[in-house]
Amino acid sequence: MPDALADAVGTLRLPARIHVGYGVRQQIPALLAEHGRRVLAVVDPFLATSPDFVALLASLEATGLEVTTHTGVLPELPVGSLTASAEAVADTDPEVVLAYGGGSAIDAAKLIATLLAHGGPLSRFYGENAVPGPIRPIVAVPTTAGTGSEVTPVAVVSDPDREMKIGISSPFLVPVAAVVDPELTLGAPPSVTAHSGIDALVHALESYTAAAVPLDWTGQLPLFTGRNVLAAPLALEAIRHIAPFLARAVRDGSDREARAQVALGSLLAGMAFGPTGTHLSHALQYPIGAITKTPHGLGTGLMIPYVLQAAVAVVPSRLAEIDRVLGGTEPDDSVAAQDAVDRIADLCREVGIPSSLAEIGVEETQLEHIAELALNSKRLVGISPVGADPGVLLSILRAAHSGHRSLLDSSVHRGR
Repeated sequence: MPDALADAVGTLRLPARIHVGYGVRQQIPALLAEHGRRVLAVVDPFLATSPDFVALLASLEATGLEVTTHTGVLPELPVGSLTASAEAVADTDPEVVLAYGGGSAIDAAKLIATLLAHGGPLSRFYGENAVPGPIRPIVAVPTTAGTGSEVTPVAVVSDPDREMKIGISSPFLVPVAAVVDPELTLGAPPSVTAHSGIDALVHALESYTAAAVPLDWTGQLPLFTGRNVLAAPLALEAIRHIAPFLARAVRDGSDREARAQVALGSLLAGMAFGPTGTHLSHALQYPIGAITKTPHGLGTGLMIPYVLQAAVAVVPSRLAEIDRVLGGTEPDDSVAAQDAVDRIADLCREVGIPSSLAEIGVEETQLEHIAELALNSKRLVGISPVGADPGVLLSILRAAHSGHRSLLDSSVHRGR
């Protein structure tokens, strides 16, 4: 075994079935029927009357499945709305849940399925490994290419008693099947395509640059286990599929090749970050998103060039590998690492991601509070390649507020 792999470890937690490609949605009736006849379909409200979903519903009923459609999916998933949803559908006693829509619909389905199986309140499941056992099985069908929730053990909610989103993470939240049909993404508008697509790219980038975490294999593993020999090639392959095609998908939503490439890349990114985790772009976005009411993908896309800039001196070989996937040919790792960050920043600008926190309304006086709140996301900052020192986070935020990555060149040289 090469020295580089001598201490390598890995883990994957994935659905038993994963289908990707044009036409694979025709597998949905059979996948649901494996788990029962009573189906709860949790659907984004604006998709419930779409031709694709109406046709799917007809095919489910034609095979003898009894479907209850629930469309009470609110933006940002307020905790109270999920409790109300579970109460509203409890009498149908579903045997299997169909999650159909964007990341919010899939996360809502995960949490409704959790409440149906174990009762509430949802707050008792906050954090990691708090779900006590299996939930109602979920067949996840994403209609956007971004969150990767169809293959991950994570769902995120908004709690009004806290100033940021809260994650619920458990292996029991992994769907039993994921059906990724790019046909269903063709109608996504440019802004949704850009924000979800760049978030998928951030998933892959942060998965690949995650720090190694010491693990106790004799006990219960954390959900996010850091650098992972099994996830690393998935993350690189995700970058290879998303980066060259995302701008095309944003410019022309009917570009079938671009849609297929980004959908595949998003799936691979979800498979990669599900076990490794993401890090600082996500930890910082949670309070930034709560303060500015901006989309999740916009925030992670805005932050990723600054987070990676801080990591140039810490994980140059990792960033150099990313540069080569992006088409770079520079043999010197330190130069290639900087080139990778420049290329990613250029792509973010090309798809319309703002370049500074000031542009989205963040005040300089709010930066210290944002850094403090981000540190509460311990499972994210715990795998940061540049560590979790409050001063490091504040340096990244100040650079992002000004829009100048060069402020990080000498201020952050910490590491794991």
